[in-house]
Amino acid sequence: MKKTLIATGGVALAVVAGFVMFGGGADTAQEPVAALEGAALVQIIVPEVLSENAAIGKRGFDLYCAQCHGPNAVGQDGVAPPLVHKIYEPSHHADESFQRAVAQGVQAHHWTFGNMPPVQGLSRADVALIIAYVRELQQANGIQ
Repeated sequence: MKKTLIATGGVALAVVAGFVMFGGGADTAQEPVAALEGAALVQIIVPEVLSENAAIGKRGFDLYCAQCHGPNAVGQDGVAPPLVHKIYEPSHHADESFQRAVAQGVQAHHWTFGNMPPVQGLSRADVALIIAYVRELQQANGIQ
């Protein structure tokens, strides 16, 4: 009797451990996980080597864009969208779209982050270098 009770208790313990470790139960599999505000919205591959223009553009991106669009343009939950995303592929948002967004700002139309204000202190040449950086990130992630 004692052996049967121990064996039954061991099986029950194993079943409970399995549910805890592997998220068993229909209720837990259906619950959404809330992202933390500011958390990256996409995971990307960062190229090991950037072209000279993209390397310069990265410095500009880090100074002017990363505070909203996150490091390496991965976006930030509740702040701004990722630029390494199919929506921003060159056939949908050409380089001039980025130039205009920086110069004039842009009304929200793909995302619910709100409008983007103009970015002061960047010339068209500066933005072209930042675009080169974003495009190389996109290419490294299959967005062309």
